[in-house]
Amino acid sequence: MDRQPFGEGIDRTDKEEGGNETPAGCCSLIFFMKSIIDCVQTVKRPEKVLQYGEGNFLRAFVDWQIDIANEKTDFNGNVVIVQPIGQGLSEVIQAQKGLYTTILRGVKANTTQEELRAITSISRCLNPFVQFDEYIKCAENPDLRFVVSNTTEAGIAYNADDRLADKPQKSFPAKVTAFLYRRFEYFQGDPSKALIFIPCELIDKNGTKLKALVEQYAAEWRLGDTFRTWLDSCDFCNSLVDRIVTGYPRQEEIPTLWEKIGYKDQLLDTAELFHLWVIETKRDHTEAFPLTKAGLNVIWTDDMSFYRTRKVRILNGAHTATVPAAFQYGLNTVEDCIYDPLVSAFMKKCIFEEIIPSMDGSQTELIQYADAVLERFANPYIKHQLLSITLNSVSKFKTRILPSLIGFVRKNKKLPVALCFSCAALIAFYRGKDFENSALTGMRGAESYPIKDDEDILKTFAALYETSSGTEQDARRIVHRVLSLTGWWGEDLTVYADLEETVAQFLGALWRDGFSKVLSTIVGQS
Repeated sequence: MDRQPFGEGIDRTDKEEGGNETPAGCCSLIFFMKSIIDCVQTVKRPEKVLQYGEGNFLRAFVDWQIDIANEKTDFNGNVVIVQPIGQGLSEVIQAQKGLYTTILRGVKANTTQEELRAITSISRCLNPFVQFDEYIKCAENPDLRFVVSNTTEAGIAYNADDRLADKPQKSFPAKVTAFLYRRFEYFQGDPSKALIFIPCELIDKNGTKLKALVEQYAAEWRLGDTFRTWLDSCDFCNSLVDRIVTGYPRQEEIPTLWEKIGYKDQLLDTAELFHLWVIETKRDHTEAFPLTKAGLNVIWTDDMSFYRTRKVRILNGAHTATVPAAFQYGLNTVEDCIYDPLVSAFMKKCIFEEIIPSMDGSQTELIQYADAVLERFANPYIKHQLLSITLNSVSKFKTRILPSLIGFVRKNKKLPVALCFSCAALIAFYRGKDFENSALTGMRGAESYPIKDDEDILKTFAALYETSSGTEQDARRIVHRVLSLTGWWGEDLTVYADLEETVAQFLGALWRDGFSKVLSTIVGQS
C-alpha cells in the first residue's frame, strides 16, 4: 500500500519483552532526535472524511481505523479536521503535517503488548474561527462522503443565537446546517453529494438528535423545502464507540517513548488495544467505508440498542459512578480504583448489585461483559486520570447512571444505595465558589482541582455553595435544588420516594465523616 509508517517498514507489534529497538529509517537518541515530520512521510489522498473534533479520542479511534483501512483496503481517503471551538490543537497538528503516533497497550493472550502506529490519514486541521473560508470550501469537495464528530456529550445542542450568516456558528449542529446548505447550493441539490454522518458523542441516538437539530435550524433559517428534502438524502447514523483513550502520555514517559519510536512527536496518543464501533443505519455503507473489510471491530446494524445500553451503563456507568468518589477519596487513576480494596468493592457493588440488575437482557451475558470491563480497567498500561473523566459529569450522570438508578427502582421497588451515594459524591465534587480559566475550583484537602462543565452548571453550583457552611441543612438545600433541575435531568428527581433524603444524608455524611468512612459503610451493606 501507499503508507510508510516507520521509514521503510510497516506498523509493528512490540511485546513488552521484545526490547526497545529504534524503528528503521529514524535516528537514535544517542546522537540527536528528529521530528516525526523528518521520519514519516505524509500521504496525499482525497479528503473523504470531515471530522469535527481534534482531540485524543477521535485520533486514536476513528483516524486510527481510517489509517488501517487505507493500508488494507482500497478506501484511499484522508481526514480533514475541523476544530470545534476557538482554542484547540489545530496549530500543533498543522506543525506536524497531520502526522502523529498511536500507542496501543494492554493484555492479549495473557501477554502484555504494545502496538505502535504512525498515522498518516489526516491531511490538515482547520480552525474555522480564523480559517472560515477554507473550512466552508470543504463543502464543495466532490470526494467528501463522511462526517464524524466528537464534540462531547453537550455538543449536540441547540443555540438560539446561531444564524446562517455567522462565520462560524457557535453550536455544532448549526455549523453542520450551514455546511450542508453550502454543499446543497454548490452541487445544486444533487442527491449523490449527500453526506453520511457518524457522530461519536456519547448520547443516545446521537445521529437522530443531530439531524433533528439540523432540520430545526433549516426551518428557522428558512432554507426552503427543497433543501429540507435533500437532507433526507443524507444519512445521519447513530453510533456507539468503545475504546479507553488516555491521550498524551505522562511527561516522565515521553523520553522513553520518543526513543522507542525514533522521533519527537508532540501528539502521541495512547489507548488500550480493545476497540468497538457499532454503527446503526438502514443503508449499506460497508463498501464505501470498508472498515470491517480491513479487519476492524466495526458492527453495522439496524438496531444498536443492546450494544449501547450494555456499554454506556456498565463501562461508562462504572466510571461515572466511581470517579467523583474515588478522586475525593484520594485516588488519581482508574487503575488505582481497581487495586484499592475499598473503591474496587464499591465499583463492583455498583456494577453487579445495582447496574446489571436494573437492565433487561441476559444477565449472564451482561456479567461476562462486566468481567471483561474490569479486566480492561486493570490494564497496567492505562493511566487514565480520574480528573479527565470528570469533564461534563452532570450530563454523564444523566446518560450513564440515571437510567440504571431509575430502572433499579422500578424493578426492585427500592433505591440502589451505591448509585444514590454516587449522586452525593457528584454533588460534593462540584463544591466550589471561585473560577479560574473558565473552571470552578474545588479542593481535595489542601490541593485545588479544576471542575469543568457547562458554564451554567458551574455557576449554579457556585451559587449553591456560596452560602454553604457544610451543615446538614445546607446538604438538604443543595440536594433539593440539584435534583429538582429538570433542565439537567429531563425530569424532577425529587418525585422518587426517599431519593432526595437519601442523597442529602450521604452528602451530609461525606462532609462530616469523610469518604473512607462512608464508603466502608456502603460496601458493607448487603
